[in-house]
Amino acid sequence: MNTIEVYESGPLKGEVFVQGSKNAALPVMTAAILIPGVTVLHNIPLITDILYMITILRSVGCVVERNGYSLYIDACHVNTSQIPENAAGKMRSSIIFLGAMLARMHRAGIPYPGGCVIGKRPFDFHVDAMERMGAVVAAKEKMLTANVRNLHGADITLRFPSVGATESIILAAVLADGRTRIFNAAREPEIQELCGFLNAAGAKISGAGGSELLIDGVSSLKPVEYRIRPDRIVAGTYAIAIAATRGNAHILNTPKEEMGALTDVLCKMGCEIKEEGRGIFVDGRNASAPCGYVRTGVYPEFPTDLQSPLLTMLCVQEGNSIIEETVFEGRFRTAFELEKLGADICVKDRRAYITGGCRLHGAEVCAPEL
Repeated sequence: MNTIEVYESGPLKGEVFVQGSKNAALPVMTAAILIPGVTVLHNIPLITDILYMITILRSVGCVVERNGYSLYIDACHVNTSQIPENAAGKMRSSIIFLGAMLARMHRAGIPYPGGCVIGKRPFDFHVDAMERMGAVVAAKEKMLTANVRNLHGADITLRFPSVGATESIILAAVLADGRTRIFNAAREPEIQELCGFLNAAGAKISGAGGSELLIDGVSSLKPVEYRIRPDRIVAGTYAIAIAATRGNAHILNTPKEEMGALTDVLCKMGCEIKEEGRGIFVDGRNASAPCGYVRTGVYPEFPTDLQSPLLTMLCVQEGNSIIEETVFEGRFRTAFELEKLGADICVKDRRAYITGGCRLHGAEVCAPEL
């Protein structure tokens, strides 16, 4: 088992560079399957999920080469629609191959996705959408299979603005016959990134960043070179760490326009944040106030992926705070580990009640989720 030893080191200072967005890179890498040529992607983070995705791409016939933070994906000879279980079972985002494979191969075999312990992420949204576009989908033991003669456009209303389902529909619709409209679509920056990449390759997608997407199918896509935007969750994690340690530091290559919900909370707690060029300067020396109440939600609300770091910071803030988690029902696992460090947290249903001002101490803990 991998372990990390952490020693008290005082306030964080200096500067740090933000890597490319994982949540943007994975669907864009999937979209490369739709392009019979060489796709070049820059600013790809060097993390495990990217390695799993490379394994999947290679398993279906793509030639993938990595040079530092750049990827070269040759999808000229995709030769199977079957996604391997050993890789798909380790990452939840593998479900978006359903739309991509139906568009490229007119059939798909997707093992039930894994890799997530924070709550239910039903894939019925994906199945319902593909069926509306003409596919026949069957759920077998540990496997989704699908086939279609010709994908066609459809009007699809999502019951919840699911990021994965929105991505899957986009990937299917760009090469489908006719027009597809997605209502109650996800608005996250990674959706905008996927649409931007596909449009650069010749797709016709409008409405990215809003709740309604319009996609007119095209006959083919062309090779493209594209740079992935920086990761707002990584940038936010650094910002919270700087504020929590009462530090002051620069965060370079920051997607400032995507971080409003977080910076509003940090400023409320006494943190000073200034925009400087392509980054921000975070001064947390006076960040000692509680946050009061924070509610997670879909973008542009406070991101659930930053809930655990914020929860940790609130343990050492003077005063009481409440975090309500509305996205994933199992997202407070961190609270029980923080209690081993001396934190005072009470979890009831989807709310965590934090009594701040604790002096935390060292202990052996386990990272129960992301």
